[in-house]
Amino acid sequence: MSTENEGNAVPPAPSVPPVPVASPAASPQGPVPDGAPTAQLPPVPPGAPEQGTAQAAPAHENPADGHQPPAGYPGPAPDGHQPPAGYPGPAPDGTWPPPATPAYGDAGSGGSGTVWGASYQQPAPKPRSGRGGLVAAVLVAALVAGGLGGGLGYTLAKDNDNGSTTVSASDSSASQVKRAPGTIANVAARALPSTVTIEAESTSGEGGTGTGFVFDKQGHIVTNNHVVAEAVDGGKLTATFPNGKKYDAEIVGHAQGYDVAVIKLKNAPSDLNPLTLGDSDRVAVGDETIAIGAPFGLSNTVTTGIISAKNRPVASSDGSSSSKASYMSALQTDASINPGNSGGPLLDASGSVIGINSAIQSTGSGGFGSGQSGSIGLGFAIPINQAKYVAQQLIKNGKPVYAKIGASVSLEESTNGAKITDQGAGGAAAVESGGPADKAGLKPGDVITKLDDNVIDSGPTLIGEIWTHKPGDKVTVTYTRGGQEHTVDLTLGSRAGDS
Repeated sequence: MSTENEGNAVPPAPSVPPVPVASPAASPQGPVPDGAPTAQLPPVPPGAPEQGTAQAAPAHENPADGHQPPAGYPGPAPDGHQPPAGYPGPAPDGTWPPPATPAYGDAGSGGSGTVWGASYQQPAPKPRSGRGGLVAAVLVAALVAGGLGGGLGYTLAKDNDNGSTTVSASDSSASQVKRAPGTIANVAARALPSTVTIEAESTSGEGGTGTGFVFDKQGHIVTNNHVVAEAVDGGKLTATFPNGKKYDAEIVGHAQGYDVAVIKLKNAPSDLNPLTLGDSDRVAVGDETIAIGAPFGLSNTVTTGIISAKNRPVASSDGSSSSKASYMSALQTDASINPGNSGGPLLDASGSVIGINSAIQSTGSGGFGSGQSGSIGLGFAIPINQAKYVAQQLIKNGKPVYAKIGASVSLEESTNGAKITDQGAGGAAAVESGGPADKAGLKPGDVITKLDDNVIDSGPTLIGEIWTHKPGDKVTVTYTRGGQEHTVDLTLGSRAGDS
């Protein structure tokens, strides 16, 4: 299965909470002109105070009695008695309400600016360079407009509230509600302070956003290789905690094949709380999962699901021409994972890390009007047992160490197995002389169909399975030659570095 990495360039998330943007609808005074933004302010009911007005303006006399309309009215109707178009008319006592002030003038509405419901035109966002920036810019613009509309609506409602006993969301007692141990809210509350949003920027200004989590008290953060790839050669890295504290960081080591990287905070705080690491070998299909990340730049997002499958062979790439594929025998989850979730923890129901969110299956049709897709319920995470070993090697040596059998296999998609090629890369021998495969008697043309009890249907599947092991592990290989099935034991060798 070929998938896409999902850590791409996005601008920072807006500070206001996202509020759904209302669909276009006719205002009380007429239809909204074509091209107007969809974020609408609600009509103010008659008698409601104006937003931002300290005192209601005094009532005015009805022009029907011969007096001129108050300042701000467009003038009497042609017969001199009817109320001006667009105004609600006189109150029962014959007085007129003050003229309404348009919301944000007539920006973007195409009208005269004298009616409630005129749309607010969000200034065009400045797209950042790097892959995926346009998608996020469109999304952020919608969220900001929606957030403003929601915020003003709340203010108007609050101003009209007389003697309400409702507790607002900002009340300190409401924000300190305890959640029972074992609930998703409790797990999220304990795990979020140990996650970070990572921003990586290259020397040319290109960059992206992803996620990471605290690995130890020394300030090491584990994430995906493709999250920090832009900053490998002299770029800039920052890590921001949910409390808003931001730290510069440096790359300790990265493994492109495993898609794992370790960065370290500069001037790391002394109160870091590493997340508890679970045992991915003991995960079962159907177990609950909790994913934390920054999808499309929305930091500190929590989603839930289950383990949909184990040992799912995945070859992933970020789609760039210079990127090499990463291989994993992944945990599959239906927890919502999107661009920006990369490198974030996949937790079990107790809050222990069982995987690193790394890739999603793409439908090929983009989301938000572009070529970048979002979650369709097929997310993949690197098992934490493998990631822990890789991270420890990177901290110790700065380079990854890979297990190997010492044979080149075809990377073409197949259902028959992993075929040993006739020739290796760059004209080298397909079977390394004196390597594990050579010692076990494997030859070019042999088709490996099993590694231990795991079925091998292709070369990428074999690589992913081998990399779940450590150098020196003993494995049983089942292969076919000339239509005959054979089984042999071999001890895995090692290779240091990505080259």
